[in-house]
Amino acid sequence: MKYYRFFALMSVMFIAQQAFAQEAEQKAIWPVLGKNDTIRVAATNDNGYMIPWIALQEVIITGTRIWKSPQEQAAYNRLRYNVLKVMPYALYAKKRYEQLERDLAITVDKKEQRKLVKACDDEIKKMFNTEIKELTITQGQILTKLIDREVGATTYDIVKQTKGKFAAFSYQLIARVVGHNLKATYNPQEDRDIESIIRSSGYYQ
Repeated sequence: MKYYRFFALMSVMFIAQQAFAQEAEQKAIWPVLGKNDTIRVAATNDNGYMIPWIALQEVIITGTRIWKSPQEQAAYNRLRYNVLKVMPYALYAKKRYEQLERDLAITVDKKEQRKLVKACDDEIKKMFNTEIKELTITQGQILTKLIDREVGATTYDIVKQTKGKFAAFSYQLIARVVGHNLKATYNPQEDRDIESIIRSSGYYQ
């Protein structure tokens, strides 16, 4: 008998809920469509009024920069040139490092993992010997920051993780001699000009 009452109560609640939902749906006021309103869009019920809406892509609005002097504008133009020069290398480093992490994640054999790390290291060294070595000191400094921006880890941390502490320490010593710092990090606030250049460059459209 108790079970019968329980099921009867549940049935009444279900029917009431369905009736309430139908009543709410009937009361919804939809906008009047014109003859050219043929695109299906989403709608949200706002106190009985169905408000159509459509998601828009992010729009970045930037103001026209006013330069304090021709020298300041020239410095910005040089920075822009250097950022766009090294940005492809930072994106390559991100792609290659992410690929290495995926390969290591599915490989349990230590010997095979060392092979993967060596292959990645050889590939980066090859690119360094053919292209990156031609970068200026300023471009190299920007590149280390952009690697931190894209990968989420400093160049020093990447070397330490893949080659070990001693290799990272050795590379850092050499880098410091030529004016680089593998521990350099990226800060969007401090490096706001670089961030602005990257955002307006079209890399993330």
